[in-house]
Amino acid sequence: MNAYDLAFYLIAAMALVGAAITVLSRRLVYAAFNLLLAFLGVAGLYALLAADFLAIAQVIVYVGGILVLLLFGVMLTHRIYDTTLKSVRVQPLLGGLVAAGVAVLLIRVAWNTPWNTTPELAREPTTAKIGEAFMKHYVFPFEFVSLILLVALIGAALIGRSRAPKSGNGR
Repeated sequence: MNAYDLAFYLIAAMALVGAAITVLSRRLVYAAFNLLLAFLGVAGLYALLAADFLAIAQVIVYVGGILVLLLFGVMLTHRIYDTTLKSVRVQPLLGGLVAAGVAVLLIRVAWNTPWNTTPELAREPTTAKIGEAFMKHYVFPFEFVSLILLVALIGAALIGRSRAPKSGNGR
């Protein structure tokens, strides 16, 4: 086993342990902090695959944005309502059996798949290739998605804006 394989197994274990504790934790704050471990593990796997753009995007978007927003939401909601935030497990035996069945199925498929192995390519940054693909080959889908996101943003702003309160005396 070389250093690359060892790094892969350690980072994959970090991602799996973080995800498992996230799902199995009863306290939402612990689940959110373990989600950090899972997100960093996924970013590490991207880095091992020489997908530098995806690794950095994973850290910036998920760890830096979504996870921080989730933590603030959990912590501020806890203070407002003065309750103990705990998750409730519904049918853990059935859920465990389904998860075990899916895991066995995935392991069998992975074990019986003939994996194509190619000689290792030279590792080079992927950002230039991604930018070139977006601006040459996929410019229409890229712009179409940006318009859809713009419409969604305008719709969210219209839905979320405050309306003038109605007076209670019937005027």
